[in-house]
Amino acid sequence: MNSPSLRRRPFLRLTGLACLATAAGSESQGQDAAPELHLEGYAGEVSYPQGGELALHVSSSQRRFSVEIARMGAQREVVWKGAADTGAIQPVPADASSHGCRWPVALKVPIEATWKSGYYQVILRAEDRGGSFVRRTRRSAEAICYFIVRAAQPGRDSKILLQFATHTYNAYNNWGGFSLYAYNGRGGNQGHRVSYQRPPESLFHNWEQPFIEWAESQGYTLEYAANGDLEAHPELLKNYRLVLSVGHDEYWSAPMRDQLEQFIGNGGNVAFFSGNTCCWQVRAEDNGSALTCWKQNVQQDPVFIARGSQATLSTLWSHHLVQRPENQLTGVGFLWGGYHRSHGQLMDASGAFQVHRPQHWLFEGTSLKAGDSFGAKDTIVGYECDGCELEWKDGLPQPTHSDGTPKNFEVLATAPAQWHPDDCEWYERWQPGRKGHAVLGVYTRGGTVFTCGSTDWSHGLRGRDPHVERITRNVLDRLGK
Repeated sequence: MNSPSLRRRPFLRLTGLACLATAAGSESQGQDAAPELHLEGYAGEVSYPQGGELALHVSSSQRRFSVEIARMGAQREVVWKGAADTGAIQPVPADASSHGCRWPVALKVPIEATWKSGYYQVILRAEDRGGSFVRRTRRSAEAICYFIVRAAQPGRDSKILLQFATHTYNAYNNWGGFSLYAYNGRGGNQGHRVSYQRPPESLFHNWEQPFIEWAESQGYTLEYAANGDLEAHPELLKNYRLVLSVGHDEYWSAPMRDQLEQFIGNGGNVAFFSGNTCCWQVRAEDNGSALTCWKQNVQQDPVFIARGSQATLSTLWSHHLVQRPENQLTGVGFLWGGYHRSHGQLMDASGAFQVHRPQHWLFEGTSLKAGDSFGAKDTIVGYECDGCELEWKDGLPQPTHSDGTPKNFEVLATAPAQWHPDDCEWYERWQPGRKGHAVLGVYTRGGTVFTCGSTDWSHGLRGRDPHVERITRNVLDRLGK
């Protein structure tokens, strides 16, 4: 007799078995799911000499990983490829941002004497095939770090040295949770010490790269160093006629600045194709592997607490306790500059400089006249700008020299700039409502110093602006030989 209840029982038993199978399958899939795939690394030193040995510190979920090293110049040139079987997952210390990862060396690579001085990109790659029984798919991981190769015989191939803004790269790097900024720090917290011994961030692509690609493609041979080399290897400066700062060169130590000012005093030339330059004083620690900067929290700096000399206080160079405004080095400073088409300031501005003294050698071959503007297409003014206190006489801007600007500094071109209130109101000697300028100019004190007063000058080279190109040539040709 086929009753409804008997007909349902097999169905109920099968459903129960299906549930058990599903549960077992879920457990099996959990066990067989693809493991984590990750890869990160950093170079043991920021810069190495030709003929040195690169040390790579790597954390990898795969034992085997590959390495590609390329010089970034007019073209990307691969100089070394290889692989290592030393990958292992490394711990991340709680203080990695400030004191580094302390990972062991995973691979050493000889730096051949034939490798040109320059910026070198390291690409780390690892791959697997996913899980053992499920999610079997080819996966890959890639990480990038960098190092600088400096000339073993400084000045042999070029009398022009470009020092990369590597201290600024490190200041903005929040790997491990913290940088020298609150906006990208864990929990909105700002660090006061940052280590180079961790996977890096680089700002090279935005500023130095377009400058170098243009210069090398135009036949200029340059030699290169890191920010910290001016402190660790000051003897290299005597081999050059011209030192370049390009882009966003914000963080300087006292020894760096001392050496460059001595270089200028001895007749060396400097060109600041940069903005927000030498804004914050840092102190190098642990043989240059870390930087300290207390910034607006100046009262917490041990130098302040000690109540002795405030010369190395890690705050604004222009702070009244330091008494060494960056204007004394560059001719201009951030306190009289600010933002242009960034941070919500002057967002409808042109991004161009207005010419004031076209007869100056800087403008030779440009056909620019007084009142003309240049650079708008590529927004060469911005995003951060340096200026000096100005007064206007006979329709032309003149420095007041009350802010540290050298007596013979000539203002050649300007553009409007201003600070955001959140960035300046903490400074006890700030004048609310102050308006500033990006100032392009030149002064001489032993050697000649050019400044463009803008981070974004090299964007005009990338865009092949003829005026920006010619002015850059005039500087390199006149001051670099």
